[in-house]
Formats: sequence, C-alpha cells, structure tokens
Amino acid sequence: MASVFVSIGSNIDKEKNIKACLQELAIHFTELVLSPIYESEAVGFSGDNFYNLVAKFTTDLTVGELNVALKTIEDNHGRERTGPKFSGRTLDIDILTYDDLVGEIDGVSLPRDEITKNAFVLLPMKDIAADVLHPELEVSYGRLWFFYDKDIQKLWQVELN
Repeated sequence: MASVFVSIGSNIDKEKNIKACLQELAIHFTELVLSPIYESEAVGFSGDNFYNLVAKFTTDLTVGELNVALKTIEDNHGRERTGPKFSGRTLDIDILTYDDLVGEIDGVSLPRDEITKNAFVLLPMKDIAADVLHPELEVSYGRLWFFYDKDIQKLWQVELN
C-alpha cells in the first residue's frame, strides 16, 4: 500500500463539491486523513475564492491509475477541461506525493511543486504531516511552513455546513 497526499480545491459550488469529493475518497481509499479546509483568493487569475485542503490516504493503485481515478472524480463533478489552465473549477484534485517517489512517473511530476509554492497546499500539509519530510528537499513540512513567507497568500480556515 502506498501512502499518498493529494490537494483538493474548488471555487465553483465549492461546499457541495468538496463534500462530494470527500465522500468519494472515503469510499475508494483507506486510512483517510483530512486537513482543515482553508479559503483563499484565486491564484493566477481573477475569480471566486477557493476552498482548499489536503487529504492523506493509502492505495494499491499505481500513480497512473490513481491519477485516472482522481480525474474521473473531477469529471463526475462537472470539471471543465477546455478553458484556460488558470480558471475557476468545480473540483481540482492533484497528487502531491506518492510514498517517497521523485520524478516523472506515469505522466505525474512527483512531488508536486505546488507544495512549496502555495500556502493553500503547504499549510494543510503541515497540519496533517508536520514531521513528514518532503521527499526531494528532505525537510519537514512543518519546517517548510515555518520559513514560508506568509504575506504572499492569505488563508483563513472555514467549516463546511
């Protein structure tokens, strides 16, 4: 069984889509651990605020199989793939890490570079895996968050109804 971290985000009907995503993940994957949910402004484009969180789980799927499964969940919730890369979305699920794999595996770059670039990924990672080491940098997520410039992106925790 591989240990996997994924980021989950939505800015279109975000509460409904985040809830639905979490229900599907709980059905398909074991040992599901969820970070708090954070709201943040859109990054890279002008749009509605996003809800973001990180989930950890275990799976027997390969990286490629997992990527297809996650894209299917996105598609089942109305994910539109024909627009610009940086645009609103019903659901966005990205593999952040898969065990300690590093490099291009089955078309997926691991670990995902957004971990160290975006507060909306790094803070939730720190929340559920503060002592875990980034597989490439070999620095804990807690330490990475400690040194992250928190003025770059503003986040605030939210609760789902």
